[in-house]
Amino acid sequence: MDIVALNEKIKKESAFVDVLFNEIGKVIVGQRAMVERLIVGLLGNGHILLEGVPGLAKTLAIKTLASAMKAKFQRIQFTPDLLPADLVGTQIYNQRDGNFLIRKGPIFSNFILADEINRAPAKVQSALLEAMQERQVTIGEHTFKLDEPFLVLATQNPIEQEGTYPLPEAQVDRFMLKVKIDYPSREEELKIMRQNISSDGLSVNQVISPDDILRARNLIHEVYIDEKIEKYILDIVFATRNPKQFGLTNLADLISYGASPRATINLALGAKAMAFIKLRGYVIPEDVRAICFDVLRHRIAVTYEAEAEELTSENIIQEILNRIEVP
Repeated sequence: MDIVALNEKIKKESAFVDVLFNEIGKVIVGQRAMVERLIVGLLGNGHILLEGVPGLAKTLAIKTLASAMKAKFQRIQFTPDLLPADLVGTQIYNQRDGNFLIRKGPIFSNFILADEINRAPAKVQSALLEAMQERQVTIGEHTFKLDEPFLVLATQNPIEQEGTYPLPEAQVDRFMLKVKIDYPSREEELKIMRQNISSDGLSVNQVISPDDILRARNLIHEVYIDEKIEKYILDIVFATRNPKQFGLTNLADLISYGASPRATINLALGAKAMAFIKLRGYVIPEDVRAICFDVLRHRIAVTYEAEAEELTSENIIQEILNRIEVP
């Protein structure tokens, strides 16, 4: 397809994004980056790990997004005594008929908020992992497909680490994005305060349907990405594995292991979704750079030397972005 025609097509089909932002903006003050990443995850068919202190509207954001789509939403509080059956459901014996009935759990929704995911034990993480990766749930001998769209938004509290189970690397890698959120600005917090002490109730209208999202997902694949930008994505990912090849010898002793091929896929998908959100039919380098931290920060393991120097994966990503030539 001609790039001009493609751009016009994407511009027309992505018009709902601004309507969705405006509707969510009625309830969520500020946090534009968080809402943007939620929509990127939704369009890219990926899950999101959200890190931030309590009270930053993480639950409210996904609940508002679900309301704007009229989709099913479930919040699951992860605790050390949670069982897989509490998540996926269980079989119940019916004495009268002498057979087992399936009772489905809260995972059978479009949007799942896994609150404080690192507080649940390994068996629960395993059950969630199947749902995230395979888009299906197994209860006894029966396997059930999950409804689409299906998005897991998992939260972690960076402050409290007591009584938590570190997430397995295999599970962390399944998250398309890891988003860090910070406090709102003074002006935003004033607006939040006034909004929450006002007697006017805030309501969200349905502006799109789940089918609109599924159609947009198919369109994401049509967004044009030039070969030079594909090479740029590969250079960024490979620089996390072999920094010396890219003249980043100072990073060699700071990286324990680099990003997996999932990072390459998600960086390309995320860049396409960012272009779609910006009403463009083609990817520019700024789309890649905008989503780069969210895709890579949980996929780069730093060494003890880096920790001793108080360097994080974000410092490494910034150094890579500064060094790799932009097409």
